Amino acid sequence: MDFTPTEEQQAARDLAARIFGDLATHERLAAAGTGTDAELWKALCAAGLMEAVEETGLLGLVLLAEEQGRTTAQVPFTASGAYGLLALTRHGTQEQRARLLPGLRDGTTVITGAFPAQAPAQGAMEAARRAVSGAGPGEGPAPGTGAGSGSGSAAGSGSGTGTASDTGSGAGAGAGGGRLTGTVGWVPWLRDATHVLVPDGDRALWLVRTADLPGPVEKVELTAAWSAGRLVLDGTPAEPVGGPGPEAYEDVLTAVRIAFAGLQAGVCAGSLARAVAYTSTREQFGRPLSSNQAVQLRAADAHMDTEAIRVTAYEAAWRYDQALPAAEHALTAAWWASEAGKRVVHTGQHLHGGMGADLDHPVHRHFLWGRQLDAYLGCGTELLAELGDLLAQGGPA
Repeated sequence: MDFTPTEEQQAARDLAARIFGDLATHERLAAAGTGTDAELWKALCAAGLMEAVEETGLLGLVLLAEEQGRTTAQVPFTASGAYGLLALTRHGTQEQRARLLPGLRDGTTVITGAFPAQAPAQGAMEAARRAVSGAGPGEGPAPGTGAGSGSGSAAGSGSGTGTASDTGSGAGAGAGGGRLTGTVGWVPWLRDATHVLVPDGDRALWLVRTADLPGPVEKVELTAAWSAGRLVLDGTPAEPVGGPGPEAYEDVLTAVRIAFAGLQAGVCAGSLARAVAYTSTREQFGRPLSSNQAVQLRAADAHMDTEAIRVTAYEAAWRYDQALPAAEHALTAAWWASEAGKRVVHTGQHLHGGMGADLDHPVHRHFLWGRQLDAYLGCGTELLAELGDLLAQGGPA
């Protein structure tokens, strides 16, 4: 297989690199805190980069997520691309796509997801199932082109304790809708979102408007400066996405793991680039630090780890876009992003010596993002256990 980007993917990546490089500066990131940089978000969407994901697919999103990760840019780009634009393009109804895709393209609509998360307790889903199965012609879920590419389980990831369950359809829930009750400890970029994708106990997907939440979103401080929040659902109206079964959830989970692995590849590349620049100019005993063999070996190991994250994410994304089974490959990319990602950001900080311990140094932000992505994707042993279960069940090769 050939991972050379297409002309469209390369053009989108070059444009993203330029915008992120110009606007996601250390000074602007420090000023943003845990909030989104509204000017950067507007610039990305005005340049058509969110819309470009529709044309370039998941591999295109991975390439753009890398550029976000290089600068640790404070925008919900990767989240809204995976949970929103790609998810609705593959699994939304015609009405949902017509209503939500324009806003996702121009950035006025932001969708995040309340997973990866441990699957919530089983819910009473019969009413919602009857309503969805009775949808009229043209109103059913769009067929996903990646049948069989989903993950076998949602357990083992670290975005909080998902406990949402369906309580049946009711007034105000909309045709085929339901109402969800439960909490999720933290959801990335929830404070920026207009909608959130929530799986229920049967791993069916539901779309909830944040405007319908029972109260203001509670701010949650994470390791990284993401605008996260605690999701509280209390009979909250929700509309189904992708039908009553787990197929849409598994497909979206696969795409999310791949996209966030791409984000980690960028975080690691940015951390390593800072370390290389620092050790090449910082002198000790009249010689650059980079001339020391121990420094070179640490940097070489970090480079190989970063490349492993990148190539496994590229392969998984390519398979996903080609409608090939990708669940195992997504778990492999997530494992590399989790395990190797930790090593790389620790190396980047270590090679800065005492400067790396400075909380205000730019490399420290890469360290925090790397550790947060490790927590979000799930620790390595959990991902390996899930991969082993999938292989034991005779999952797709």
